[in-house]
Amino acid sequence: MGLRKTQLINNEFYHIYNRGVDKREIFLDNNDLLHFIDGLKEFNRPEPIGSLYENSYRKNKSGQLGSPASKLVDIVAYCINPNHFHLILKQNSDRGIEKFMQKLGTSYTKYFNNKNKRNGSLLQGRFKSKHVDNNEYLLYLSAYVNLNNKIHGVPENKMSLSSLREYKENKNGICNKNIILDQYKKAEEYISTIDKLFTELVRQKNEKRELEQEFGEIM
Repeated sequence: MGLRKTQLINNEFYHIYNRGVDKREIFLDNNDLLHFIDGLKEFNRPEPIGSLYENSYRKNKSGQLGSPASKLVDIVAYCINPNHFHLILKQNSDRGIEKFMQKLGTSYTKYFNNKNKRNGSLLQGRFKSKHVDNNEYLLYLSAYVNLNNKIHGVPENKMSLSSLREYKENKNGICNKNIILDQYKKAEEYISTIDKLFTELVRQKNEKRELEQEFGEIM
């Protein structure tokens, strides 16, 4: 296996994304969304653990998913669309993103295949990664990911979920929102800022559509 074009470095931020093989839908109902979200929580730990599907998730005494004492990554934002997903991750330890994504992808594929009585790959190869090399780009990308399902115009009857609600409610969740929100006086200021960016983000998305088709990437 060749070296990844983007080298994943500790304490740096990355845009991580992938989609279904042959552009197929990989989230078909709410259970699929919840399983993937639980994977984002449960696999963010250094120790190896078994399949989420087989173990029905590790729970604490209250019946809730336990929080890992140390995390492979900080999740800054996410968006799950019917046939692809986006994550913004900060790597906390050596190969943290790689370990996290391998466990997440393997478990979700096993779950999905078992549920739908299918075999073979579900995701289009290894996850894609792009380095977020400055803070301005990080803030822009957080808007793009939080609004991604709206930018794609995902219909309400399709399976989609983003971290935008976490940012709006500013409550504990999957994301380390402080990385973004600490740069604003209050959460409402951030929400207002990205709402104003929406039209521009849609325009940029439409301009990139031809490149996406040519190179097979999700932007």
